[in-house]
Amino acid sequence: MDLLAFDTSTEVMSIAVQRTHADQVQLWQRTAEGGAQSSKHMIPEILRLMLQAELSFDQLDAVVFGAGPGSFTGLRTSCSVAQGLAFGADLCVLPIPTLWAVAEEARWQLGATQTFAVTALLDARMGEIYAGSYTFDSGVWACIKGCSLIRPQDVIGNDGALAGNVFALYGSYWPQQQIFALPTAAALLRLAPALLKAGAAVPADQALPIYIRDKVAQTMQERNDAKPQVYDSK
Repeated sequence: MDLLAFDTSTEVMSIAVQRTHADQVQLWQRTAEGGAQSSKHMIPEILRLMLQAELSFDQLDAVVFGAGPGSFTGLRTSCSVAQGLAFGADLCVLPIPTLWAVAEEARWQLGATQTFAVTALLDARMGEIYAGSYTFDSGVWACIKGCSLIRPQDVIGNDGALAGNVFALYGSYWPQQQIFALPTAAALLRLAPALLKAGAAVPADQALPIYIRDKVAQTMQERNDAKPQVYDSK
């Protein structure tokens, strides 16, 4: 398959283009500043990778993007770009949960090819974490528990590893193996063929981000309430 994939749900923007030529899969990829900053670099980097791969957008089989959860601005950027490119080239769009991409990236880092169990964790800020649990068995992924928003102390692993970008902040909470992993575009490309075969792609106008949290910031009163209270002893 010839595919374009990107993720801007975290602090790192990841883009990759996959081209299959003479039964050989070739990969071009690029990382840059993500989140709210991704809109500055995203389109130029996509065009650069497509040029390197010698592909036009109408040659692609699908546009793949990390659908969330994650940075609100980053998710909206990815979804908008995926829709725009798909509309322009009459392509389908494949949204993939970012936590699933984290799980796949961790599996790839470890070289696990048979069985692998992992709980994927991404920083949701405001003292909370996005979490999802997955298992990999003989080439097939299964979702054990889908995306949820929880506190670090409520994370319960599924007798496997933990993977994500939260360990510098909350790693001391958990005894399990911890793997730093982000939802890379390359991980999205590895997941894409099976999902496309299963019919998970959607028309461009039906591609939507996955929002777990509606509230993205604390009020002034909530921030003040969170500050340590200082009392005058007089």
